[in-house]
Amino acid sequence: MNSLSSSPTPSISPSMSLSATLRVSSFLRHNLFLAPSRASALRRNVSHLRFLSSSPSRRTVHHPVKARRGGGQEDDGGLGNGSLTAVVKDGTGDGRDGRVLPFELHKEAMDSYMAYALSVLLGRALPDVRDGLKPVHRRILYAMHELGLSSRKPFKKCARVVGEVLGKFHPHGDNAVYDSMVRMAQDFSLRFPLIQGHGNFGSIDADPPAAMRYTECRLEALTEAILLADLEQDTVDFVPNFDSSQKEPSLLPARLPTLLLNGSSGIAVGMATNIPPHNLGELVDVLCALIHNPEASLQELLEYMPGPDFPTGGLIMGNLGILAAYRTGRGRIVVRGKADIELLDSKTKRSAVIIKEIPYQTNKSSLVEKIAELVENKTLEGINDIRDESDRSGMRVVIELKRGADPSIVLNNLYRLTALQSSFNCNMVGILDGQPKQMGLKELLQAFLEFRCSVVERRARYKLSQAQDRRHIVEGIVVGLDNLDRVIDIIKEAKGNAAASAGLKEEFNLSDKQAEAVLDINLRRLNLLERKKFVDESASLMEQISKLTELLSSRKNILQLIEQEALELKNKFSSPRRSILDDSDGGQLEDIDVIPNEEMLLAFSEKGYVKRMKPSTFNLQNRGTIGKSVGKLRVNDAMSDFIVCRSHDHVLYFSDRGIVYSAYAYKIPESSRTAAGTPLIQIISLSEGERITSIVPVTEFAEDQFLVMLTVNGYIKKVSLNYFSAIRSTGIIAIQLVPGDELKWVRCCTNDDLVAMASQNGMVILSSCDIIRALSRNTRGAIAMRLKEGDKMASMDIIPAPRHTDLDKAAEDSISYGPWLLFVSENGYGKRVPLSSFKKSPLNRVGLIGYKFSSEDRLAAVFVVGFSLTEDGESDEQVVLVSQSGTVNRIKVRDISIQSRYARGVILMRLEHAGKIQSASLISASAEEAAELLPGMQSEEATTNAGTAEGISMSS
Repeated sequence: MNSLSSSPTPSISPSMSLSATLRVSSFLRHNLFLAPSRASALRRNVSHLRFLSSSPSRRTVHHPVKARRGGGQEDDGGLGNGSLTAVVKDGTGDGRDGRVLPFELHKEAMDSYMAYALSVLLGRALPDVRDGLKPVHRRILYAMHELGLSSRKPFKKCARVVGEVLGKFHPHGDNAVYDSMVRMAQDFSLRFPLIQGHGNFGSIDADPPAAMRYTECRLEALTEAILLADLEQDTVDFVPNFDSSQKEPSLLPARLPTLLLNGSSGIAVGMATNIPPHNLGELVDVLCALIHNPEASLQELLEYMPGPDFPTGGLIMGNLGILAAYRTGRGRIVVRGKADIELLDSKTKRSAVIIKEIPYQTNKSSLVEKIAELVENKTLEGINDIRDESDRSGMRVVIELKRGADPSIVLNNLYRLTALQSSFNCNMVGILDGQPKQMGLKELLQAFLEFRCSVVERRARYKLSQAQDRRHIVEGIVVGLDNLDRVIDIIKEAKGNAAASAGLKEEFNLSDKQAEAVLDINLRRLNLLERKKFVDESASLMEQISKLTELLSSRKNILQLIEQEALELKNKFSSPRRSILDDSDGGQLEDIDVIPNEEMLLAFSEKGYVKRMKPSTFNLQNRGTIGKSVGKLRVNDAMSDFIVCRSHDHVLYFSDRGIVYSAYAYKIPESSRTAAGTPLIQIISLSEGERITSIVPVTEFAEDQFLVMLTVNGYIKKVSLNYFSAIRSTGIIAIQLVPGDELKWVRCCTNDDLVAMASQNGMVILSSCDIIRALSRNTRGAIAMRLKEGDKMASMDIIPAPRHTDLDKAAEDSISYGPWLLFVSENGYGKRVPLSSFKKSPLNRVGLIGYKFSSEDRLAAVFVVGFSLTEDGESDEQVVLVSQSGTVNRIKVRDISIQSRYARGVILMRLEHAGKIQSASLISASAEEAAELLPGMQSEEATTNAGTAEGISMSS
């Protein structure tokens, strides 16, 4: 700084002065918000800045300036408080200093930035709550109104309007004005467009509009009725324009809250606004409701206006975001596009997803490109072709699906991966009383009502003043006509207009305006008919004055007039709602929404491993064959369960300790037949040493459904299925067990069903589920069967009500009449016994003999078959047998002989080198046929029950 003061003054050109000034402004812009360390660095380096001054009255001479502390001492670069003193030398050489300008740099920068920020907030980015417009939109509409571009006049070039706006009201770029004008004419941007465009004004594909010299525009009738109707009646204040050459309205006298009608969006300095559009009819209804009940709650207001109404339609998912936005001014609204599913070819069953509406502010062409990109990257599967068939009649995007693809799954993936579902983040900020403020729905409506009341009051006072002035003049004219001859004499005798006016005032006690009005009357209006017109006009004006005076006397009258004018607008301009409100959920897509509900096979091992396979993994085989291996098993592991279910089913896992766990079926990873599987402990939270003994897939937790539980020691109980609809991750108690007992079998039933139970020695009890008392979860149950010493329960199955209605009649028919009980022994033998061979009995009995076993054999499983029959009356079901080594055999039930209760049975699976039967499951038909005949459905006639060696059954 010392060297700067002592060095000779350099010659600085104007261009150098400009560049130095730009450097300083750039420095302030990039260092406006500084950390303390950077602020101290700024204070140390600020002494090296050069402040330049110039005088336009004489030759420009630039002199060096010292930057000093406020106390007058020279700044040597040490620490200070950031204050600077700019000293400008006058160059006279007498040692006297020029003007001194002390200021603090950070304060000056902050003040300048705040002035800029407020300018952006109030003058550009944020709309006014009262008329809902930003300055540029207000100026465009006012300029078109001044040009006479009403809805009934011919169109004019947009360039003419843009020039008018730029030259008189909005000193900014022409692109900013034209872009704003274009948006006000787009029906996909505004719910109710304010300008009627003629030509290319862009598209929903983000195509740019034509140049302003090609397009034409005029005002919409709605704009004239809502925003410009009372502009000339002193309803709002007029302020000077940018150069004070003309006046422009500070607001437009809106008759409806345009801020809610069309919404608004803008980004200012430090804040932004994003307000959704609404339906005009609903907006009028909620405004009238607030007029009638100023203390109305938000819930009451929502009955009249339940949510936004976007110009592009769509589905609004859930109402939590709407409630938050209307209550606090900030909320997140989830919007989905509307899509239908159409069948393209009934023979091949190919279908397509047809997108007819998209979320608000979504680019359709970008959406189509995104879908194509996802299909190309294999992220989105099941799509064969994409076509955009949109035209003037409406939007239509066709997404052809591959054969076999699930349309609902593809549609859910579109919602999850593309902008077909998007969020509208409400941030309801507007200018109120010259300050930006975030407001809820009720506060916005109240602010508008206050503004509208002032508009109506000012309009009424203006009309009252006009009516009083006119009545005053008419009264003077009537007096003149009543004294016509004397008036003519006074005028004839007067030497001039002033003398005539003075004579009239003196003669008839008239005012200046009345006298001038009498003098201005034409001779043709001196007849009696004209006098009657003036008398009638005076009476009419008197009535009008009376009404206006009554209107101004009460706020209630003003509110009634506001309501009446709003209802007139509703009757003339309202339109049906475009966006549909869906209260089902908040638009959140879970994994289950994008996973097909396909049939699957679940295989469980004794060591706790599980894997999910497709039904076509195992082909149909003949009775007595060795079978196909289910896959690799760990050392000393064996298959325990083999069930059929669907991907969306809740799978209930019951452990030997009486605890039940729950997880969706699709949570099990899909694997091949030869894979080892996934540890079950990775899916559910099993305790150490706990084993899963029964698995029940549940499609729906119906109220009339129950779970029947049977333990190894013969205890049985019935629990409502609803008790298991919500299971925590750590499991809940399903049954209370005594030491030494285990829960082994769980089945789903109704009170009209029968339950068949069998022991390892072949004893069978057939009983009604209705006699089993329904208990809570944390109970033990009753004795099901009296077991002999050394005997234990072997299996349990359910006989649906439609199949046991007439067992007595079945006993009189042939032995081959179904249904039957299918017995499977551990040594691979089996047989079918007619169900009519067993009589119903109460619980706690020994039971009837169902199978005569050898000393080395015992019962492995029992099923009720004959639910799915072919045309010849035989069973169409199949049984899947799994040996201890993991070998699987799938055979037809119809191939198994029908024998008596005492017969030994036939060989179902040869086990010379495969040990014993470990698991058995029953399915109603081949998986391939089920997939083709009943996709996504479960038929009552096809519903079967299955069991395993551990008593595991399933519903297919």
